[in-house]
Amino acid sequence: MPATIRFDGQVAVVTGAGGGLGRSHALQLAARGAKVVVNDLGAARDGTGNGLTAAENVVAEIRAAGGEAIASAASVTDPAGVQEMVDQAMREWKRIDILVNNAGFLRDKSFTKMTLDDFRAIVDVHLMGAVICTKAVWEIMKQQNYGRIVMTTSSSGLFGNFGQSNYGAAKMALVGLMQTLSLEGEKYGIRVNCLAPTAATRMTEDLMPAEVLALLTPESVTPGMLYLASRDAPTRAILCAGAGTFSRSYITLGDGVHIGERPDAVEQLVAKLDTLADRSKEIVPSAGFQQSQMEVAKALAARKQ
Repeated sequence: MPATIRFDGQVAVVTGAGGGLGRSHALQLAARGAKVVVNDLGAARDGTGNGLTAAENVVAEIRAAGGEAIASAASVTDPAGVQEMVDQAMREWKRIDILVNNAGFLRDKSFTKMTLDDFRAIVDVHLMGAVICTKAVWEIMKQQNYGRIVMTTSSSGLFGNFGQSNYGAAKMALVGLMQTLSLEGEKYGIRVNCLAPTAATRMTEDLMPAEVLALLTPESVTPGMLYLASRDAPTRAILCAGAGTFSRSYITLGDGVHIGERPDAVEQLVAKLDTLADRSKEIVPSAGFQQSQMEVAKALAARKQ
């Protein structure tokens, strides 16, 4: 059996942690020794009437179990509020080791019915919220020579989903952000990954039947986050998780065909569509420049023939 994953001495920031996935992430990080900043903009939803915010309720759970946590009500779209959240963590614990960008909401409509405001609101929270939070901890992690950042992507971004053009666009953009940040952070010990969860949360409770939702618990997803946030985490990974099942997703590049500059290039392209669809030689590029390397290599090889 592998060694138990622990986070003793580490500080984690989890956004959108007042309920659902974020709450599960925060509780499990704390249970394994992390000090946790529980961030959530939402009001209490547990019906206790105790006057606490959703974040404060989760903090209370963590403290009752013997852990350490503080609450933040900052909006991830507010750079000043996010900076204060980060400053609060630094005053309290002097470091930040883990950022889990989990905050989000849905505004589903077909593209025909979707307003630009609907589109922009989702992009602002899911994409720009992650950018703002990541920017706020990036230099801290560089100075520490250590950091783990988990972006929350989605199958809607990776594969598409009807009525979620805004959500899908934002979630796939997070994959692109992860791909580049993992390259820029590598020499500083910063590893950046994506988690694509399927879970029954406030966002999905009206989308699936009860018997399916019963399987898709947030707790069945959180082990994937714990792995991606651990000391032995990979980098540039897209990990899909739901109902206790885990899989990897990849952005790949096919082997390609060289046609060259010729009057009938488009007709030649159409004639070779079956070759283009062949996946037997596809690769997972280490960086974007590998596409141009492959294209130039094939062009040079064609000249020699």
